[in-house]
Amino acid sequence: MLVTRPEPDASETAARLGALGIEGMACPLLVHQTLQGSLPEATGFAAIAVTSTNALRALRERGMLERYLKLPLYAVGGRTASAAKALGFKTVTHADGGFAALAELLAHTPLSGPIFYPAARELAGDLAKSLAPFGRMVITAEVYAMTALESLPLTAAGGFAENSIDAVLLYSRRTAETFVRLAEPHIDRLERRQLGMLCLSEAVAEPLVDAHFIRVSLAEQPSEQAMMGLALSFSRDHNAS
Repeated sequence: MLVTRPEPDASETAARLGALGIEGMACPLLVHQTLQGSLPEATGFAAIAVTSTNALRALRERGMLERYLKLPLYAVGGRTASAAKALGFKTVTHADGGFAALAELLAHTPLSGPIFYPAARELAGDLAKSLAPFGRMVITAEVYAMTALESLPLTAAGGFAENSIDAVLLYSRRTAETFVRLAEPHIDRLERRQLGMLCLSEAVAEPLVDAHFIRVSLAEQPSEQAMMGLALSFSRDHNAS
């Protein structure tokens, strides 16, 4: 199975697949880049919200993480929450793994001030816009970017040429869009019908359906645990056939 998420997540997911007896190939299609720019002081903020561990990684790389550690942190899911705790945040609450769930959580949580939102340059969801109807003020700061590759890595291209890749794991809509673009020269119509596309959510799956991939499956919930369950189910069905 091809794991398309950025590093170090790709290697970690490939290792989890290996523990399940599934061969995983780390093949990041997006590369993390920490952005420079002014960041606000923590004073005056009621909380910090994060939708990716990449935001925490960027703050740490810039040496800015410590100034926000005393703020209550609201994470998109359990994995991001665990990373925040490991980095030193004491008060951590998480949604069930989706952006909409995080926005809903923040909309109904009593907060006495604005929310700091360190985010990607390419926003997957606009937290400020989502919370504006609830009277929540969100200060967004772009702290990292995910740069798409210009060509499919040779290991993946070779795998498709040899028909040794049975499925692809996709965790974000932008990664799915990038995969569709990069894989175009390497996957014919028959392969699109047979290749398993294992997606974190419906939003991730949409570009694949539009590109005529047929065997598209969704995780039961947007979490790594659910993706591992989806991968295991696919592997069992594939081996049985």
